[in-house]
Amino acid sequence: MCLAVPGKVIDIQGDDPLLRTARVSFAGVIKQVSLTCAPEAKIGDYVLVHVGVAISIVDEKEAEETYAYLRAMGELDGLEPAPGGRGTP
Repeated sequence: MCLAVPGKVIDIQGDDPLLRTARVSFAGVIKQVSLTCAPEAKIGDYVLVHVGVAISIVDEKEAEETYAYLRAMGELDGLEPAPGGRGTP
């Protein structure tokens, strides 16, 4: 099964909409992501990411609900920062 996961855009590189990338935080784990399919994304937005590509922008409430489901399934075990640590979903 393939899964798209929400992450928060923390930095964007590039000006060309087809080549822009972003550093995205997934519960504190930072990954480089292509913004080709979501060129309107800005810093602070939550994007839904599948295989390294942001496929859409989602609102913060939807991102939090998805993280809650992933937590309940144990899919975030070992990925979330310790209490009081840096990083948020």
